[in-house]
Formats: sequence, structure tokens, C-alpha cells
Amino acid sequence: MLYLTLIVCFVISILITPLIKKLAFVIGATDQPNQRKVHLSIMPRLGGLSIFISFMVGIILLRPDNQYFFAILIGSLIIITTGICDDLFELPAKYKLLGQLAAAFTIVFVGDLQVVFINLPFGGQLQFGLLSIPFTILWIVGITNAINLIDGLDGLAAGVSSIALIIISALALIQGQIFVAAVGSIVLASTLGFLIYNFHPASIFMGDTGALFLGFIISVLSLLGFKNVTFISFVIPVLILGVPISDTIFAIIRRIINKQPLSAPDKSHLHHCMLRLGYSHRQTVLLIYAMSAFFGLVAVIFSQARIGGAIVLIGIIILIIEIIAEKIGLMGQNFRPLLNMLRTLRTSTEKNRS
Repeated sequence: MLYLTLIVCFVISILITPLIKKLAFVIGATDQPNQRKVHLSIMPRLGGLSIFISFMVGIILLRPDNQYFFAILIGSLIIITTGICDDLFELPAKYKLLGQLAAAFTIVFVGDLQVVFINLPFGGQLQFGLLSIPFTILWIVGITNAINLIDGLDGLAAGVSSIALIIISALALIQGQIFVAAVGSIVLASTLGFLIYNFHPASIFMGDTGALFLGFIISVLSLLGFKNVTFISFVIPVLILGVPISDTIFAIIRRIINKQPLSAPDKSHLHHCMLRLGYSHRQTVLLIYAMSAFFGLVAVIFSQARIGGAIVLIGIIILIIEIIAEKIGLMGQNFRPLLNMLRTLRTSTEKNRS
């Protein structure tokens, strides 16, 4: 039944996306080109609605029996409504945040989903206590915004989200989390159908309708699949979402360094930096896909690693991310502390040799 449902979701997404495109033009849900945008013409940006409709059809067909189902459904409706309103009226950041918080609170209080503790690698537990609710809400809102932030090139957010959904669903299936695997697969099939129209050169954008929905679903599924577990399992969703999470973290650092508001838009995200390096639109998207797949592969390896090897792996990954970020200027062209330190050490070593 699941395989048939996935085919239906994929086909429906393909069929209704052109209709959503026409609807977007009729109601004015369009994206105007400006100095921050890469596209040069007016684009419809309500494409995420086709993903959501396909997802809803899949859910109706599958009718999953799970305690979190109702909360996910209500939270999804809230987040989709927020996204549609933003695509239509360009909501202020505080109203978008309010919608994300409402969806997150629905998961926590209606679904009773919280990260209560983490088993530490060398024994004992890290109990979140009163912080369990704020931590869970922060995770949902943070991942939702992380997906939204990388939605800057044709097919980028849809492709990165698809890769994350593949890894989350596969690992959930291995661990016997059938509900997580089923819902993740339904969202994946719906997203891939839309990606046919969204890959460069795109004929429609997913808009905040799609980016917020995908971020919300991915954040909740990752919590469901890996909550109240070991330190290793907790790091897995962080690795799976390595590209959007690291891009968001570096954006925060960059704005702090430049003394800008955290919500201030700029053109220094990962895809902007790669475009400035001379990569084409399509090459940039495919390279970021490759990065996401690499993080997904690392997450799979990490899930099978012993604690010592896992910690070493984390250290290597963090080092690689930092070096790449400084090389391409994710924190600004002049902020390169690690590279400067390595350059100083190399100069000092060469002087000692001579």
C-alpha cells in the first residue's frame, strides 16, 4: 500500500504544480527580482502548496495510526497557512516567527513530543528538565528556518530536503520507526514531483509555503526518529541537516561580526559565496547536493560507529566545515581565524627550519 501511495503522491505533485503556478499568478503570489535575488524575471512562488496537497493525499490514503499524527497534521496546517500568507503579503519576520512557534507548540503540547534527556557518551544522562520544552521548540523553529534560509537557488531547498528525507526515512526504517519512514517517504515523493518544475531553470518557486513546510516536517520527523536516545543518535539528525544548519550558524556569526540584526538579509549564504567563486547556477546546486549527500553518508557511518570513533569523526567534520567556510567567505572575506592561525604556524615553522 505504501509503494502505491508514494507513486500517487509523486504523480499528483507533477499534475497539480502547473495549476498552482497559474493560481500564483492570479492571486499575486509572485517573487519580484531585486538586488538580493538571483532570478531576473517575475516568478510564481506558491509551489510548496503542491507539495502539501500531495502530502495530504498520501496521508489520507495511508491513514497512519500514530499518537503524533494529529499534532503533525494541525502543525502542518498552521505552518502552511503562515507560508501562504507570507508568499501573498510578505509578512514581517515577527509574524512568520509567531506562526512557526504556534506550529512548534502544537507538536509539544498536543503531540506531547519533547526531548527529555540525552544519554551521554561516557555514562550518565543529560536531563533537560524544564528546558525540554524550550529545547524542542528551538529545534523545530531552528530547522524550519534553516531550510528556509537555503531556499535561494532553483531546486536547492527541494533537493537538499529530499536528500535529508531519504536518510531520515532509511535510518528510521532500519530502527523500526515505521511511522517516521512512511511520512518521510510521502513528503519525499511529493517533493520530487515538484522538483521537476523547480530544478534550474525553474518555472516555479516553492516559496515560504514549501520551505517552511519542509523544514517543519523534517524537524519533527528527526525528533520522532531520534528522541530520548544516546549522544550518537542525537547527533545523527544534526549531521543529516549539516548543510542548512551550518549555513544558518555561519549566517548568525556573520551578522554578529558585522553588528547586524540576526534577521537582516544578505547575499553571503553558501550558495551566494559559491556563485561568487565562479560556479554556475546549476553547478552550485549540484555541489550543495553533493555536500548534503556527504553529510548523509557521514550520518549513516556515524550511526554504526563506536563512541571513540564517533567523537573523532565529529572533530574532523567540524574542522572541515570551518576551513571550507573560511575559504569561501561564509563569515566574511576578512574573518578567517583558523586559516590565519595555520598560516602563522606554517610561517613560524619555515623560519625555524631556516
